[in-house]
Amino acid sequence: MAPRQDMANSRLDDAARAGWLYYVAGNTQDQIAAKLGVSRQTAQRLVSLAVSEGLVRVRVDHPIANCLDLAEKLRARFAFDLVEVVPSDPDSTSTTIGVAEAAAAEIEKRLSAPEPIVMGLGTGRTLKAAIERLPHMECPQHKLVSLTGNISPDGSAAFYNVIFTMADTVKARSFPMPLPVIASSPEERAMLHSQPMIRPTLELAAMADITFVGIGDLGPKAPLYQDGFITVGELKALQKAGAVAEMVGWAFDREGRLIEGITNERVASAPIPSRENSLVVALAMGERKLPGILAASTRRLVNGLITDERTASGLLAAS
Repeated sequence: MAPRQDMANSRLDDAARAGWLYYVAGNTQDQIAAKLGVSRQTAQRLVSLAVSEGLVRVRVDHPIANCLDLAEKLRARFAFDLVEVVPSDPDSTSTTIGVAEAAAAEIEKRLSAPEPIVMGLGTGRTLKAAIERLPHMECPQHKLVSLTGNISPDGSAAFYNVIFTMADTVKARSFPMPLPVIASSPEERAMLHSQPMIRPTLELAAMADITFVGIGDLGPKAPLYQDGFITVGELKALQKAGAVAEMVGWAFDREGRLIEGITNERVASAPIPSRENSLVVALAMGERKLPGILAASTRRLVNGLITDERTASGLLAAS
C-alpha cells in the first residue's frame, strides 16, 4: 500500500507544481511540459488534476466578480432562467445606465441566431434605451410583436412603446398593437380585442419565445401617471388597493398578485407570456422599483432579470 500511496502523493505533487506554473507563473502548457519533462498531454492532465483536486483556487480580482456572484445568488434564490447583474455607478442617478447596454447585447444575441424566433416587447424607458443601442440588423427570419397598445390618450403614438423604434433598426417582421394603452371601459377592451386585425397579434404575443419588459413603479412618479395613461385618482386607487408596480400596464401588489378591477380591467395589453414555455426578462434597477422587482421575481411573473449590483443586493436582502 505504501508504494501506491507514495505514487499518489507524487502525482499530486506534480499536479500542484503544474498548477502553480500555469496559474501563478503564467507558463503555457508546452513550457510546463518542458520544465517537468513530460508530454504536453500529460502537462494538460496535471493542470486539470490540480483544479479537480482543489489544489488550485482561482479568484477573479475584478469588480465584475461581485456581479457574477450576485447573479448566481439571484439565480438560486428565484430560479431565474436568465440573470445578469451589471456594475453600479455610485455617482449616477440614472435608472437605465448599464442595464440598457446589457439588455441590448442580449437582444442582439437573440436576433443574431439563424433559427426563427418570436420576440415579445413591452415598453418603458429602460427598454427604449436598450433598443436605441442596437446596431442595424437584417433579421427577416424573426418576428417582433408588441405586448402593449401604442396609442396615447391624445391619439399620438406612445413615446416609450419600442416596436416602431425597433422596426427602424432591425429589419424583421414587426407586429404593433394598434390600441390605446388603457381602454375607456372593459367593454371597449373586449370589443377591440375581438377585432380581426388584433386577434392574430394577441395570439402571436402568447407564442413569444423570449419577451423583454420593463417594470414601472406606482409611486408618486409612476410612469403610467406621468405619461398620461392614468389619472391621479386612478393612481391613488391602485395604491390603496396595494399595487406597487406594473408591467405592460398590468398592476400588481407586493405578493405579485394582479390587482382586481380599477385599471387592470381596462388594460389593452396582451397577457404576460407563459413563463413555463418561454423566457420573460425584466429590465429594471433602482430603489423605487425594488418592491416591484421583488414581487415579480417571487411570484415568477418573470423568469429572467437584468439589473445592477445595488438592486441585486437589495433584492437578496429583502428576500
